[in-house]
Amino acid sequence: MIHVFLLFSLCFSDYGLILGVTSLGINYGQVGNNLPPPDKVLDLLTALKLKKARIYDTNPQVLTTFANSNIELIVTVENQMLPVVMDPQQALQWVSTHIKPYFPATKITGIAVGNEIFTDDDTSLLGYLVPAIVSIHGALVQLGLDKYIQVSTPNSLAVLEVSYPPSAGSFKGEVSGVMSQFLQFLSSTGSPFWINAYPYFAYKDSPNKISLDYALFNKNPGMVDPYTKLHYDNMLYAQVDAVVYAMSRLGYGGIEVRVSETGWPSKGDSNEVGATVQNAAVYNRNLLRRQMSNEGTPLRPNMRLEVYLFALFNEDMKPGPTSERNYGLFQPDGTMAYNVGLSALATSSSTSSASISLTSSATKVIIP
Repeated sequence: MIHVFLLFSLCFSDYGLILGVTSLGINYGQVGNNLPPPDKVLDLLTALKLKKARIYDTNPQVLTTFANSNIELIVTVENQMLPVVMDPQQALQWVSTHIKPYFPATKITGIAVGNEIFTDDDTSLLGYLVPAIVSIHGALVQLGLDKYIQVSTPNSLAVLEVSYPPSAGSFKGEVSGVMSQFLQFLSSTGSPFWINAYPYFAYKDSPNKISLDYALFNKNPGMVDPYTKLHYDNMLYAQVDAVVYAMSRLGYGGIEVRVSETGWPSKGDSNEVGATVQNAAVYNRNLLRRQMSNEGTPLRPNMRLEVYLFALFNEDMKPGPTSERNYGLFQPDGTMAYNVGLSALATSSSTSSASISLTSSATKVIIP
């Protein structure tokens, strides 16, 4: 019998990774051959008090297991399916097969149509994106599900031509036509713009120019946008606001930006500067602390920023550099990849206040 060892302190009054924070989710990737089964993953998410997760497909085992839980799920139409589901009838069949049988028992709240299509190496996919999004949304309307399930697509920060200073944010010219169509859809349906934002990448590429403390949310002088005079004490918020300005330049200033992925690798190749256990722990600890206070960005201080951490597990079959396989908070056996070490009292909010603690010195909880 496989045992999943969960290294965390667990007590409803004092412990648990997160409690009462509705703007935090986690990415549950499955590109590994040694990951725990979905029921053990649900146990882990429940123990950590996480109530939002994103998966990169519509794995029926996950959707079935997560039924009647408190986990809100974002599911994904895989990139290769875009040419198929751009046809309204095929989209209706896809939703009828992959969504309708599981909803509402499984709390599917979003459908990601593709992932990072605007910057994908296969440029032919971009032409399918908006028709696929419109068709999937149309299928939800036809089935009466559009009031419950949002449709969007996660984007790489590389979709921006300029991201610094934030007020100069603009999209790359070659994608502006399709981007305008996409933003029109988001505006008309009240859906969010999802961005995969990784300060780690910016730091890795320019460690001599970018402050590590600025990238990690540590105390630092920060930067002041010379045009808006807004002060930024961390890179993630600056990246998010750059997206807001880029949308405004195309005439869409009212769309919410949510971070569909962010994280920091705990291990990397020799040329991957900054990919260390210590930096990963600091980044995620500081981000969690910000989430506990329901912060917004300097441009939108009263709109709490929804963030999905990447990722729940280290995934051993992901291609690319070593860092790609080392973004997880947990190892596949359920032990922590590193000690997030967060123990802080949540700031008071309209809903609740709570302590957070995640320590590797805690009791091992063995789930058979």
